[in-house]
Amino acid sequence: MSQPVPGSARVVIVGGGVIGCSVAYHLTKLGIRDVVLLERNTLTCGTTWHAAGLVPTLRATYRMSMLARYSADLYERLREETQQDTGFIRNGSLSVATHQERFTELKRGSSMAKLCGFPCEVVDPERASELWPLMDTTDLVGGIYLPFDGIVNPVDVTQALAKGARMGGARIIENIKVLDIKIKQGKAAGVVTPLGDVDAEYIVNCAGMWARHLGRKSGVNIPLHAAEHYYVVTENMPGLATQLPTLRDLDNCNYFKTEAGKLLIGTFEPNAKPWGHEGIPEHFSFDELPPDLDHLGPYLEAAMRRVPALEQTGLHVIFNGPESFTPDDRYHLGESPELRNYFVAAGFNSVGIQSAGGAGKVLAEWISKGHAPMDLWDVDIRRNLPFQGNATYLYDRTTEGLGLLYAMHWPFRQFETARNVRKSILHDRLAAANACFGEVAGWERANFFAPEGEKAEYRYSWGKQNWFEWSAAEHMAVREKVGLFDQSSFTKLLVQGRDAMRLLNRICSNNIDVSPGRIVYTQWLNERGGIEADLTVTRLTQEAFLVVSGAPTQTRDLDWLQRNTPEDARVVVTDMTSSMAVLGVMGPASRELLQQMTHEDLTNQGFPFGTSREIELGYARVRASRITYVGELGWELYVPTEFAPDVFDRIMAAGNAFDLKLCGYHALNSLRIEKGYRHFGHDVTEEDTPLEAGLSFASDFDKPDGFIGREALLRQKEKGVTKRMVLFRFLDPKATSFHEEPIYRNGSIVGRTTSGMYGHFIGANIAMGYVENPAGITKQWIDSGEYEIEIAMHRHKVEASLRAFHDPEMKRVKS
Repeated sequence: MSQPVPGSARVVIVGGGVIGCSVAYHLTKLGIRDVVLLERNTLTCGTTWHAAGLVPTLRATYRMSMLARYSADLYERLREETQQDTGFIRNGSLSVATHQERFTELKRGSSMAKLCGFPCEVVDPERASELWPLMDTTDLVGGIYLPFDGIVNPVDVTQALAKGARMGGARIIENIKVLDIKIKQGKAAGVVTPLGDVDAEYIVNCAGMWARHLGRKSGVNIPLHAAEHYYVVTENMPGLATQLPTLRDLDNCNYFKTEAGKLLIGTFEPNAKPWGHEGIPEHFSFDELPPDLDHLGPYLEAAMRRVPALEQTGLHVIFNGPESFTPDDRYHLGESPELRNYFVAAGFNSVGIQSAGGAGKVLAEWISKGHAPMDLWDVDIRRNLPFQGNATYLYDRTTEGLGLLYAMHWPFRQFETARNVRKSILHDRLAAANACFGEVAGWERANFFAPEGEKAEYRYSWGKQNWFEWSAAEHMAVREKVGLFDQSSFTKLLVQGRDAMRLLNRICSNNIDVSPGRIVYTQWLNERGGIEADLTVTRLTQEAFLVVSGAPTQTRDLDWLQRNTPEDARVVVTDMTSSMAVLGVMGPASRELLQQMTHEDLTNQGFPFGTSREIELGYARVRASRITYVGELGWELYVPTEFAPDVFDRIMAAGNAFDLKLCGYHALNSLRIEKGYRHFGHDVTEEDTPLEAGLSFASDFDKPDGFIGREALLRQKEKGVTKRMVLFRFLDPKATSFHEEPIYRNGSIVGRTTSGMYGHFIGANIAMGYVENPAGITKQWIDSGEYEIEIAMHRHKVEASLRAFHDPEMKRVKS
């Protein structure tokens, strides 16, 4: 029988797996003791109980790695605190490579480990054999060994977290189902159960595979789908060491973990089998799914090749249990944009044990502080769009998602499933021009154009990929002549009303109280001065503004605008993203080209930089905005969708006389990095202030009524910054920088890169990144150092600059 439910609590957590128990534990550590956790059956009964219990520390990014490191440290000390065994052991992990590209990936990870303070050893096959004697190393080229990685008993660590939560005052009630969420005045206000309602200030959805279904009850979008996930456990293996490092044979989709004289072998196969498409069965608890030996067979054969002793070893257990996966293989964390005070921690993509400690900690702090305690954009639930909750979309994407955990994490790698969801009205024209498309926020966007006779596809590598020269030609066309971009995926929000100016001027750091027809580049800041959005605002009329930002932040930016709009504000916000195509005509010849197509005066005097007005092009009236993200003279043309094909065709025809070139997003990226333009999510986040990012010029400290974050910036301005965005030019033309690489100053690590791309006009690879100095950062300090950036364990000399390497005076942009 269930315990009686209380009538109220400050926080109600739904779901008693390792995630829910971690959130409860960490809330009590922050002094929030009025916590109730409700579990429909018993703790760990969903997916936690059958997890393999791996606790690696190195993830794809620095932030995620630091959260994983916290998990390991927590599990190590939890036994002493709670007197509940967790089974945690730092057995280490060994990841091996069968080819040089995989070895490069591992070595890149090893370089990033230095940023995190992890010991990480790059090993050759002989050393790998010493660490794992039963392994066949004949086809290996190397690997990395992380001695601080660990393993844990998933049930025990969950029980330890639950015990710690109870010790802190939380109540955990099992065998009670949450039927629905109570909502009052646009906020989550409690839960409905068969034994009565529980009123609450905050709700946390930690329902695992059931999280999407529970979210839909109250209009919250939580895109995830379950998939079958396999492991086998052998019979006793004579000669097997009591405790070996966890072995990851990534190229063969397998991992190996010693378990009481046996070997547990798990798979992350590229052809995963989605499960529960019609809904997770109500009764599903401590259950397993029928194994598909035909599906599992090739991976077991690969395991026997890696560990030949398995050929003479029987299987004791063949296990198939479901795990939930998200469209981008990153979990969902944070307050939902659809419903205030409704938090989510779900969709952990088979890394729930590894992630639970860190995720529980930061979510508890998020609830306590009212904001994320660090940059969590990688996993922020606001990255999702409504279409991603579509069941068919999730089913198709899940077939690929599980296997991607062990696949090569190539730079610019594109998903292959669930494609062609959102297409520009110009998509077919770009395809006919031999475009190779990538996907961002569901949008199919031309990343590059292959020459006639070449196949428009990726051939991935860690060096210069097959499209390098083709994109270089696009880049140079923009610098020397004129290029045309389809930028229709821009987020476009129309803000209208009597209070629109006052509202936006409070949210924007720059002054948007300008004349109609002017464009203002600005940031949206939080109270700490951190950057929540990086965008432009165009004043259309006295009471109407067009807010334009990137495709990935569509949900986030709309959410930030709405949560900062007072209830009594006379403002209407309309998402215009799908109603307008955007054509970027960029380059020194852009004025001459467009001038032949319109009677409007496009001279520098008649149409200065930062101007936006409607002009006639062909049969259409389009909004021409003289702004650029590539660092050249140019216009963004905002065209009603139905008129865009005609306008596009006319530009292409007129462009023949100017050697107009269609350009993709890889060229746009290399152009913007060459010009030092920042990208939200990489170069600027909520952890970075405009002073640190070198964007203080976009904040008007003297405008009437100030702006959100102004006081924090003024305090920082007075004290001085201790970190600063810097641009770096590589002296080695073969270097290939992307992000998350250590930056050295005079031999010591002082920061990490945030973006990198080859600058074809400059003729060098260029990286952007933050450097830090606790004593303060000045131009003199930056200029007096010697810098290197480490890529795959090799340091490259670089030249540091606070100014853009291309057109730092903005002469070309404003000509």
